Amino acid sequence: MCAKTIETQDITYETLLQGNKDWVKDMIDNDPAFFDKLSAGQSPPVLWIGCSDSRVPANQITNTKPGDVFVHRNIANVVVHTDMNMLSVLDYSVNVLKVKHVIVCGHYGCGGVKAALGDKQVGIIDNWLRNIRDVYRTHEREMATIKDAEQKFDRLVELNAIEGAANIINTSIVQAAWANGQELAVHAWVYSLKTGLIKDMKVTSTGLNDVAPAFKVG
Repeated sequence: MCAKTIETQDITYETLLQGNKDWVKDMIDNDPAFFDKLSAGQSPPVLWIGCSDSRVPANQITNTKPGDVFVHRNIANVVVHTDMNMLSVLDYSVNVLKVKHVIVCGHYGCGGVKAALGDKQVGIIDNWLRNIRDVYRTHEREMATIKDAEQKFDRLVELNAIEGAANIINTSIVQAAWANGQELAVHAWVYSLKTGLIKDMKVTSTGLNDVAPAFKVG
């Protein structure tokens, strides 16, 4: 039997610790060697770059287990070439873990993307959202043709994920892996909070031929 899920309004510091104990019991009841295998090491085939939004947990929405997905999350799943945190995660994933897939996953209804569409000052995060506004500027001609506000919002979510995936393949990390013959695919997805389904944006990249000449290195 699975541990009872705690309602959001009932979550406290103490219930989190108790929830951990309940989860451990469930895992051991289902597989007595679960933690022995988990502690032996990791070899996840996937790196997930997603939004920090609490409603978009990588393992749950892909029905995968602990150890299956290496995860990096930030506000609005932004991929920017100056982010040493993201680059360190990418480097470790590609060169040490040897992941076979890197997925940049956005989600409809993303608060960060919505804030980037507005003109109100939010705080220090405005500097981070600038990266999403750059995506808008890059696709300004297309965005100008979309009159419905919700559709425009959704499309910027999609474009942000697509541009994020493009920024991944433009890194020296990924290009070096491809140059060395490593099997690696980069994808852009968008998750729907309303349906629970993932939309594949069909922009998968698998080799150096997918890198624009201006960004090729080495």
